[in-house]
Amino acid sequence: MIFVFLPLKIDNEITLKLPDSYQDANDLYQLIQQSVTSLGKWLPWVYLTVTVNDELRFLNQSMDEYYQGKSLSAVIIYQGKSAGMISFNRFDTKQKIGEIGYWLGNQFIGKGIMHRSVLGMCKFGFTELALDKIIIDAAVDNFPSNQVAHTCGFKLAQIKENSIKLTDGWHDANQWVLSKDEFKL
Repeated sequence: MIFVFLPLKIDNEITLKLPDSYQDANDLYQLIQQSVTSLGKWLPWVYLTVTVNDELRFLNQSMDEYYQGKSLSAVIIYQGKSAGMISFNRFDTKQKIGEIGYWLGNQFIGKGIMHRSVLGMCKFGFTELALDKIIIDAAVDNFPSNQVAHTCGFKLAQIKENSIKLTDGWHDANQWVLSKDEFKL
């Protein structure tokens, strides 16, 4: 899947943009470090991001996967500042399905940023990428992530037993699905 992703203006406060590895690495690294305890509970890779170079490597890898059409990672810019990231972590081109993942720094939680960003990515996925379904998998006990999926109109499709490995072991995951026909913006 080859596609172009230009900065995507969600509203007057939020823009999604492709990462500029050298420009964004330090800001995102600092954001991760300021939020390590809350993010690390749900995203084990946080504990592996111990230097700015670790984040730089991740951003470079993300851009390589974007150019190969395998995934799409975007920096969430809120009022001119890096707030987190949102991604189509993978695509199933035969089934026309994309899987979304996301995170926000602690100081940006509670402002509706992720809700608006997910809706923006869904609109892009359905209109520009011709996806038929978008999936979000979230650990059953990750209330904030499950709340975002629910409030964005995703339907709980199934609970997948022991399907997400976190730092304390395997957890059940809620699989949320939104179809193109059900999407409303």
